[in-house]
Amino acid sequence: MAGQDDSSDTGKASVKAASSISCPAVEGSLPEIPAEAKAEVDRNLALLDTQLAEANKRLSTSQGEGGPNFVQNAILGPLADKRKSTLDRIATSIGRRAEKPTGLDALAECTLSGGDAGGAGAGTGAAPTAAASAAASADPAAESGAGADTGAGSGQTISCPDVAGQVGNVPAAAQAEVDRNLALLDTQLSEANKRLSTSQGEGGPNFVQNAILGPLADKRKSTIDRIKISFSRQGSTAPSGLDALAGCSLASG
Repeated sequence: MAGQDDSSDTGKASVKAASSISCPAVEGSLPEIPAEAKAEVDRNLALLDTQLAEANKRLSTSQGEGGPNFVQNAILGPLADKRKSTLDRIATSIGRRAEKPTGLDALAECTLSGGDAGGAGAGTGAAPTAAASAAASADPAAESGAGADTGAGSGQTISCPDVAGQVGNVPAAAQAEVDRNLALLDTQLSEANKRLSTSQGEGGPNFVQNAILGPLADKRKSTIDRIKISFSRQGSTAPSGLDALAGCSLASG
């Protein structure tokens, strides 16, 4: 098996090809869904499946990379963040028409299963070493531009393109939803900068790109997509070029 034979048990667990990510079932934990909320809830349940599939793909293509906490930092952690946001949207959708469900946040965390993974990836911080960076390393962006270095220097911060200044005239009926998503972009950037500041010395040469900048771009793209949808629901066309604002980079503090 990919050679971690002389490393810790945690390291060995991370490189087993048979390992996969397992997440708590959400649908069975939901109350009766109001008919008016069903389409939105179904979209978000499908998004949870997509997020898990993408994380498992990254796990399977990234064996042998990263440091002892890499799977947790680059795959399981970002996956939990995405799932929490999606679960929040599900709860909000139901709460607009009925009693808002509680406790869904507890379903955000996922773990490694299969192979010899045991519970090594389960949010312990001593998560498996290997599995995440090759997926993004296979992405040309991981080898170039800001974030290709370890990048966790204390003088660095993450800088993202301004979306609020590019959305133009927002239809009045869409303003509240657009404002919520613009605020979410700010929250995502703040969380990414916090992770950057607390992850110095972690991972390999592509750690920041794989574990912070890449997941941040994914979140921003989803949020920008929701902004565009807010326009289309009101029969308006969102400004072009918003997708190009998803990627962020490192900047000197």
